[in-house]
Amino acid sequence: MTVPDSPVTTVDPVAAATPPSRLSPVRLPVALAMAVAAGLALLLAFPPYGWWPLAPVGVALLAAATHRRRLRAGAGLGFVTGVALFAPLLAWTNLHTGYLPWVLLSLLQAAYLALLGVATAWVSPLVDRFPPVWPVVTGVLWVGQEALRDRTPFGGFPWGRLAFGQDGSPLLRLAALGGAPLVTFAVAVSGGLLVAGLWWLARARRQPTAPRWWVPAAGPGAAVLVLFSTALLVPLGGSARGGSVTVAIVQGNVPRLGLDFNAQRQAVLDNHVDATIELAAQVAAGAREQPDLVVWPENSSDIDPLRNPAAGARISAAADAVGVPILVGAVLSGPEQGQVRNAGLLWRPGTGPDLEQLYIKRHPVPFAEYVPMRDIARMVSKQVDRVRADFVAGTEAGVVRTPAVVLGDVICFEVAYDGLVRDTVTGGAQLLVVQTNNATFDVAEARQQLAMVRLRAVEHGRPALMASTVGVSGFVAPDGRVSDATGFNTRAVVVRQLTLTEGRTLATRIGMLPEVLLAGLAVAALAGAAVLRRRPG
Repeated sequence: MTVPDSPVTTVDPVAAATPPSRLSPVRLPVALAMAVAAGLALLLAFPPYGWWPLAPVGVALLAAATHRRRLRAGAGLGFVTGVALFAPLLAWTNLHTGYLPWVLLSLLQAAYLALLGVATAWVSPLVDRFPPVWPVVTGVLWVGQEALRDRTPFGGFPWGRLAFGQDGSPLLRLAALGGAPLVTFAVAVSGGLLVAGLWWLARARRQPTAPRWWVPAAGPGAAVLVLFSTALLVPLGGSARGGSVTVAIVQGNVPRLGLDFNAQRQAVLDNHVDATIELAAQVAAGAREQPDLVVWPENSSDIDPLRNPAAGARISAAADAVGVPILVGAVLSGPEQGQVRNAGLLWRPGTGPDLEQLYIKRHPVPFAEYVPMRDIARMVSKQVDRVRADFVAGTEAGVVRTPAVVLGDVICFEVAYDGLVRDTVTGGAQLLVVQTNNATFDVAEARQQLAMVRLRAVEHGRPALMASTVGVSGFVAPDGRVSDATGFNTRAVVVRQLTLTEGRTLATRIGMLPEVLLAGLAVAALAGAAVLRRRPG
């Protein structure tokens, strides 16, 4: 890809007096290196690395690389950043399914950053004319890109949102005010401030007579510090007048990692039953606290316990032994022939399954739990036929009522979708529960998912937990702190008393309003740049 750069102007009094962003774009080879560095910096912000301060750096590098570029160069640079970010970030998708799904998914996600590169190149005249708006424009464009990527195609794939790499950052607290979109906006604004400061700095250094060339960068640098410091002032935790509940997470583990966990269905179920019965024995001996609820992960019973009497009897034995309800992650047949459902099912001691407290996963994963356009998809890869039965989506929010606590249940990747989690809280959930199966992935994916649980706990001011077949499982306080996190590919049972909270955070009350407003500002910025592009000169 060869795109001619704008001509480099000679330093003279007229050029020295131009606004900072009137500097020529960086040379294309340098811009390409910056695009790669941007993707790698963004990657390192996410677990398992967790170097969250690098996220604004990555944003700044991409913004600087694409500024004043032609649109096709902006697209190319954005795509390079996307590949450098998503190919390693999503590497866990190729562990057991081959390279093709990983490559296709990575390229698809990178295409959205290509659109972002086009957008940042497009708005160059706007930030040239009004340099102080550069950070805000950078922020709204990132929110707009994520809003699109989170929804398209087939319901979107929100993995890799800037907000999900800030689980250790002061900016995480902003989730209580405006959810993940506000956190993404703050990260991108920080990056915009960095690039604006560097642009001013470059302009100042072009002036031989400038005695304090570093002064122009001081303002944006100070603004970044103020932004992070102000985030620390956001109160967290909600009202702690909701009582308490003691919950046990059972991580039964699987005999072997990989797609053949389905062939190990009986062993996986037995692992969770046996671990729960052992917990009951420890409670009876006084070695463990009696829980009010036990949570099993997704796929803990891939044998339909409503149709298989032996599987149902095994779960009943576990519930009767521990003496409290179990939230079972089950695969249920139907409602029609060739269809299945991914469910969270409350199983009560003495009476068995409570079909009134049943959550069916609302967002099955395309090409993993169901195959859209199967005939066409088969032309790309016959691997789609691994999905023999399509999972049917549920229609009701995951509000599960137990005698001790109201649960907000979401299953696996659903934790990444803002609305699915919020619906449980507005429906009365006191405790957020994420049932997941990481047996086909690795510890990096599990830790990335746990980071999302931390954001959701802060966003809605609720305690939360993640229960995984193989790890990582653990509890999260409403302020985002993680407790009792388990290891990966190991059997574990953790029990903890959780303080419940009441009330709703601002983020819960206003829902998607921040995203709508910020995405609307992104559209306005694009329109404003279009007007300036039509003006001569």
